[in-house]
Amino acid sequence: MTMTERPVESVEEEAACCARHHVQGTRGEGDEVPETAREKVNRRWHEILQETRVAQTGVQILFGFLLSVAFTPLFRELDTFDRGVYVATVLLGASATGALIAPVSLHRFLSGQRMKDEVVESAGRLMMCGMVLLALTIGCTLLLILRSVIPGPFAEALAAAVMLWFGICWYALPLRLRRRAARRSSDDRP
Repeated sequence: MTMTERPVESVEEEAACCARHHVQGTRGEGDEVPETAREKVNRRWHEILQETRVAQTGVQILFGFLLSVAFTPLFRELDTFDRGVYVATVLLGASATGALIAPVSLHRFLSGQRMKDEVVESAGRLMMCGMVLLALTIGCTLLLILRSVIPGPFAEALAAAVMLWFGICWYALPLRLRRRAARRSSDDRP
C-alpha cells in the first residue's frame, strides 16, 4: 500500500477526526482540541512528509550543482585548501541527501508493520540530522564560492556570518519558542 492508498477505515477515521476538530474548533480561537494518539502520530507523519519534500528539493539541487563543479575548467585552478573544502562539501551534501531521503526508505520498508510511532520518531531524527548536514553543506558551498570571488579572510567571515544566521533561524529560534511554550504550559497548570 502506498502513502496515497489508505484503507477505507482510516479515511473514515480521518474524516470523523476532521469533522470533530472543525465543530469543536469553532468554540474559541485559543481552544485546542485534544488528539488521540493515532491522530497525533498521523499528523506528525504528514508534517514530516511536507517538511521532507521541501528539504529534499533543496539538497538535491545543491548536490547536483556541487557534482557539476568538478567538471568545469576553473576547478583545475583551485588550490589544495579549496579542493579540500570541495571534497568536504560534496561528502556533506551526499550525507544530507541520504538523511533527508531516508524517511522514504523507512516508510517503504516498514509500511504495514504497525510501527508508525517508531517510523515517525526515526524520520524526525533523520530530518534533524539532514538539516544540520544541509546547513553545513550550504556553509561550505558558500565558503568555496566566496573564496573564489573575494580574496582574503573576508570570505571566511561572510560564510561564518551566514552560518550564524542559519543557526539562529533554524535552531536557536525554534528552541527558544519551544522553551517559551513549555514555560507557558507549566504556568497554566494548576
